[in-house]
Amino acid sequence: MTETKEMKVILVGPDEDGLGDALADEGVEVSHIEEVANRPALEEAGITEADALVLTETEGATAIPIAKDLNADVQVVVYTEQTLPDFARGQADLIVDPQLLSAQAVAEELAA
Repeated sequence: MTETKEMKVILVGPDEDGLGDALADEGVEVSHIEEVANRPALEEAGITEADALVLTETEGATAIPIAKDLNADVQVVVYTEQTLPDFARGQADLIVDPQLLSAQAVAEELAA
């Protein structure tokens, strides 16, 4: 019998759309960084074992290259209406506007 690996996501920024709760409802383990997602904060949240880093505001974009440096396999999802800076856009795997796709739909896709 093979053991199913639980998905781990680090959510950076405010969660006004309820994405953290939607992910938890899908059985995803969620760590939330509400303040600055610098290297120590990402390490404490478990970035080296995380499957995905989700940003809910573009002010946290500097976390993307740090996260990729610590975990090259981490999937980066940006879930905000704001425009992602050019330096981070190429490192994001998925950029979603909350007005176009609900938190539940994003959570279902990430957990699949």
